[in-house]
Amino acid sequence: MRQFIGTLSLIFLLQNLPAIHMLQVAEAASSQESEAIQQVVNAKWMTKSPDGNFYPERLINRAELAAIMVKVFRLDKRQAVSKENVLTPDVPSSHWAFNDIQIALKTEIMKGYRGNLFFPNQKVTKAEALAIFAQAYGVFQFPDETVKDILASHPDAASIPSWARQAIATVISEGFVNTDAQGNIFPLRPMTRGDMADVLSKYLQRQQKQPDTPEVPKVPDSPQSP
Repeated sequence: MRQFIGTLSLIFLLQNLPAIHMLQVAEAASSQESEAIQQVVNAKWMTKSPDGNFYPERLINRAELAAIMVKVFRLDKRQAVSKENVLTPDVPSSHWAFNDIQIALKTEIMKGYRGNLFFPNQKVTKAEALAIFAQAYGVFQFPDETVKDILASHPDAASIPSWARQAIATVISEGFVNTDAQGNIFPLRPMTRGDMADVLSKYLQRQQKQPDTPEVPKVPDSPQSP
């Protein structure tokens, strides 16, 4: 009887190995995501809701993205901030992100649309968010051939808008982008708070101070011959 039960257990295990593996992968990904979220929250680059939840599945809009970029890259310290305010009919001075949006526009990290409209509530795609992140970070002026080589290992690279290719090549070359197992970037998907936390945590790790280089002890002067 015990042998029969053991055989059934083995059959069940073998039949469910793919599902078990996927569950383990999902748990590992969830753990990494939680760590990334905690890092950016501790850095005060992103915040949790008043109820204490981060809601990584929620989508990022343009106003939120502007506020995040100002914090992460300290855009308020850049010289361009001294310029006159940009007219934004759809972002009154009473808007919660008015100052951050003005800074993003003055520093040209973000741009408005026709008629100086900013569309603060408009959701952004991953391509847009990564391109804006790269703009604040500093877009590498790669030749077209280099951009093509960098993007070649990503199956969905053809769906990256032409205006974002150099910027996304920059963040990929710097290791700031997560992909799926096949290397897909999903540039046209909406950018979620979890996606943004992942990018920012990678950038934060690059900014952390490296261990101090130990000092090499000086070699004592050799005694002079009499």
